[in-house]
Amino acid sequence: MSKTAYSEQEVNITNCDREPIHIIGKAQEHGVIVVCDLNSFNVSQCSENIETILGIRHADVLGKPLKEVLSKKVAKSFKKKFRNDESLLPEKLKIEEQKFLCIPSISGDHLIIDVEPSGKSLDPIRFQEQLTKILTELDESESINDMCQQAALLVKHLFDYDRIMIYKFDEEWNGEVVAEVKEPELDSWLGLHYPATDIPKPARDIFLKQGVRIISDVNYKASPITPEISPITGEPLDISNSELRAVSPIHIEYLQNMKVGASLTAAIVLNGELWGLVACHHYSPKFINYHQRQSCLFLTQVFSNKLALKTTKTFLENTAKSDEVRKKLVLQMTSIKNIEDALYRFDPKFTDLIECGGGALVMDGEIYLSGETPTKAEIRYLCDQFLAKKEVYFSTKSISALYPKALDFKNTASGILSVQIGEQDNNFIMWFRPEAKETVNWGGNPEKNGYVKDGIEYLTPRKSFERWTEKVAGVAQPWEDYDLEAVGSLRESIVHILVKQQKDKIDSLNDQLLDANKELETFSYSVSHDLRAPLRGIDGYARILQDHYMDRLDDYSQKAVKTIVRSASEMDTLIDDILSYSKVGQTQLTKQVLSMKQIVENALDSQNAESNYPKTTIKVAEKLPKIVGDRRMLSQLVNNLISNALKYSGKKEQPLVEIGFKNENDQTVYFIKDNGVGFDPLHRDKIFEVFSRVATEDFKGSGIGLSIAKKVVDKHKGEIWVETTPGEGSTFYFSLPDMEE
Repeated sequence: MSKTAYSEQEVNITNCDREPIHIIGKAQEHGVIVVCDLNSFNVSQCSENIETILGIRHADVLGKPLKEVLSKKVAKSFKKKFRNDESLLPEKLKIEEQKFLCIPSISGDHLIIDVEPSGKSLDPIRFQEQLTKILTELDESESINDMCQQAALLVKHLFDYDRIMIYKFDEEWNGEVVAEVKEPELDSWLGLHYPATDIPKPARDIFLKQGVRIISDVNYKASPITPEISPITGEPLDISNSELRAVSPIHIEYLQNMKVGASLTAAIVLNGELWGLVACHHYSPKFINYHQRQSCLFLTQVFSNKLALKTTKTFLENTAKSDEVRKKLVLQMTSIKNIEDALYRFDPKFTDLIECGGGALVMDGEIYLSGETPTKAEIRYLCDQFLAKKEVYFSTKSISALYPKALDFKNTASGILSVQIGEQDNNFIMWFRPEAKETVNWGGNPEKNGYVKDGIEYLTPRKSFERWTEKVAGVAQPWEDYDLEAVGSLRESIVHILVKQQKDKIDSLNDQLLDANKELETFSYSVSHDLRAPLRGIDGYARILQDHYMDRLDDYSQKAVKTIVRSASEMDTLIDDILSYSKVGQTQLTKQVLSMKQIVENALDSQNAESNYPKTTIKVAEKLPKIVGDRRMLSQLVNNLISNALKYSGKKEQPLVEIGFKNENDQTVYFIKDNGVGFDPLHRDKIFEVFSRVATEDFKGSGIGLSIAKKVVDKHKGEIWVETTPGEGSTFYFSLPDMEE
C-alpha cells in the first residue's frame, strides 16, 4: 500500500470490498483521538477537534508528553500498565466541569486514546433485571427466530433506539432482517433482504474484530487526524480498534439515504464467524457512552452463546436422525453383497439420510435413481463435465449458477450435494433438492449503481429502500451443516465396507494362491521325479550307441547321438534344479546359528573353484559374521550365488570374485561381487524369476539358480537384491533377520 491516507476517490465499484476503512484517518465529531508513541509517551498525532472538545490548541499538543495533554493520572496509569504488560482499561478525565472517558487501544507502536463524554450509564439494577429476563426468555424460545425477537426487545428496552433489527447473513453474505422492534410510525423492514455490498468485507472484518460500533450523528463533520502519516512508522495509522474512528463516506451516504440519524451495531459471532448483526437505527442524533456500548456487547455475547447452544442442539438432533438411517444402511450393506442394491433397492434408501427430493448413485458406469431426479443422460453429463473436476465433497443451493446446463433440470435438482466414493473418480452419490418457488423481498433494488469518472465507475449507495420483489429462479433450500455431516459419515462407512470387502477378496485370493502354489510344488516334484526313469533309458541307450556303434554310423548319425547324450545331461541338470526349487517351498525351516565362513568355504569346495577357475582371484572377507537360518537352504543360497559369480566372470582376462559384508541400519548385509559381464539394470527384478535368463547364450544354465536363491531368502523373511553394470559385473546382496519376527 502506498504511504497515503484514506482517499474517497480510491474507492470504486470494482473494489469497494477492499475499501481501507481501518486507515480512514478521521475522528467522529463527538470525541477526540489522541495518538502517542509507546516508547516516549509523547503525542504524535491528534484529531483537529481537540480544541473544540477539550479546549486545548492542536498546535500545542503534538510532541508534548501525554501527561501534559490529558492528565498525569491518566498518563501514569496507561504507562504503568503497558510496561507491566497489564490490560489497558478506560480512565476517567475531568476538564473543568466536563467529565470524559479515555479509552485506550494499541496499534503497533502507537497508543490510541479515544476521549469521549462520559454520558449516562445504565441503571445496574434495571440492567440485571432485564438480563435475567432475557436469559429466561431465550432459554424458553422454541426457534432461533424467537430468540432473535426476544433479543431485539431487550435492546429496545435498554437503549431505546427507534428501530432494532437482528440481521442474519447467508453463505454469500447477503443479509435478512429476521427480527425487528420499532416505533409504531415506522414501516416494517422485517423479512427484507439486503445484498452483500451493503456491508462489504472490510466492514464485516472490523465488526468481527471490534464487536460493537456507534455512529452518534450520521450528519457529523469528520475531524482529520494530523499529521496524516504516522511520524513513528511513516505509514497510514491503523485505527481499527478506535471507538471514535470515522465512518466510510459510502456508508454515511447509505444511512443518509435511509433517513437514519444515528446507529449502533453489534456483532453476533457463532463458532468464530460473523453470523449476523444487532443493528440499531435512530432517526435523530443519539449518543450512548462506552459502558452502555459494552453492556450491549455483553448482551450480544450472551445471545451468541445461547444461539450456539440452540444451533448445536438442532445439529445434534438432525445428526442423530441421520445416524439412525446410516446404521440401517450399513447393516444392509454388510448383509447384501451388492452395495448399490443395499443403498437404493431397500428401505431405508440413501435418499432417506437427509431431506431431499431425490438422489442418484453412480457406480462403475451404472446410474441408479431414487425419487425425483434429472435423467440418466443429464446426470452422466453432470458427472463427467462438472463434478469430476470438484473435490470429494461438493454442495450448492444453485447448481445452475455454476453449471448453466443445470437450468434444464432445475425443477428436480436446483440444489445438489455430492460425494465421491470408491477408488474411481467417477463414482458418486448425489442428493437433489428442487427449485424453491419463492420470491425475495429486497430493501430497494439490490443492484449496484455507480457513476463513471475518468473511465472508472464509482460506487453510489442506493437511494431507494422501498420493498423490491425478485422472483428466485434455480435456487433450492440450502444444505445445512448437519446434512454435510451425515453425508460425510455415510461416505466413511461405505469406504470402510469397500476396504473390508477388498481385504476379504484379497485374503481369499491369497489362500487360493497358496493352495495353488503348494499343488504346483507337489506337482513339480512329482513330475521331475517321474521324468528321471524314461530319461535314464534315453541316456543309457544313447551312450551304448556312442560307446559300441559310433564307428558304424555316418557323420550325421554320430552327431545325432552326441546331441541326444548332451541333451539328456542338460535335462538331468534341469530336473535337479526343479527338484531343488520345489523342495525349498516344501521344506520346513530349522533355524540355527551358522558360520558364514564355513558355508562359503564349502561352496567354493563344491564348485572345485581352484581347478575349474584357476585364473579367478577369490577374495573372502575375514571375520564374516555368523548367520541365523536353515543350514541346507543357506548352503544352497550361497552356492548358487558363488556359482553365478564364477561362471559370469570366468571369461574376463583377470576375473575377480569378492565375498564380504557390510552393516546397514543395524543389520548385516552379505554380498557376492564379480567383475563379469553384468546385465541391463532394467532386468534386476526379472532375473529372480523362474527360467528367466538375461545373459547371452555363451553361458549355460537353467535359469532357476537365482530363483532358488530368492525363494530361500523369502522363506527366511529376508531381502535379496542386485546392483549391476553391463560389462563391469554384478553384486548380489542379501540380508536375513537375526530371529523369527
